[in-house]
Amino acid sequence: MAELLFWAALLTYGLAACALVGEARRPGLPGRLAIWGVRAGWLAHTGLLTVQAVQADGFPWSSAGGALTLFAWLVVSAYLIWGCRPRFRLLGLAVMPAAALLLLVGYARGGIGEAPGGTSPLLALHVSLMLGSFAGFALAAGLAAFYLWQERRLKLRRPGILRRRLPPVEGLEYLSARTVAVSLGLLTAGIGLGLASLAGDGGGFDAAMAVTLAAWAVFAGYLALRRAGLHGRRAAYVNLVGFLVVALALPVTHFAP
Repeated sequence: MAELLFWAALLTYGLAACALVGEARRPGLPGRLAIWGVRAGWLAHTGLLTVQAVQADGFPWSSAGGALTLFAWLVVSAYLIWGCRPRFRLLGLAVMPAAALLLLVGYARGGIGEAPGGTSPLLALHVSLMLGSFAGFALAAGLAAFYLWQERRLKLRRPGILRRRLPPVEGLEYLSARTVAVSLGLLTAGIGLGLASLAGDGGGFDAAMAVTLAAWAVFAGYLALRRAGLHGRRAAYVNLVGFLVVALALPVTHFAP
């Protein structure tokens, strides 16, 4: 059952990504088909996670493959908050291929296989908070990239840009910053639980914690700079740099191999 749900989610995510390419060229029907594809894939993905939760003895996503499977679901869930609106559909051009790739890599690393047992509730909560924050940062980076793309088209006065139903650049920047703020709160809580877990196990500071703290510092700096007046393209670039650090942090965080 889990295998069938995995392939259903992967296929519909891929089809949705293809439909979004058509939406970028000619708005209308491809965009509506894309959103229904994302919804269908999300339902199959949710079913996969439900099956894993029922069959597992403990927290089923503490392995590297399982974490990627859950992370992909969180990214798509975050996208669906705004992606169903016509103005934000094209954000899926960045989100859906990434989600399909994450799901496929998670599968290759045993993401729908038997989960390691003996996961403590503290570690389960830590993993959930970390992945939730990473998913939020991924969405914020997508919004920042969408901002840069739209600003460039407006500056170059590309034909048809004013006829498209796209969100205003100010709205994209605001949503990106709000998403970063919420995600930073989740990351802070996740880091706190991680430090408590390390202290309880007698562990020490390592590369995983160093990269995670670096990601926290970049996004905390981003929010501080925004309060100081940093906006526009520079703020978007800082947002994207922060996500690059997150992309480095995800493979080395404390998940079972």
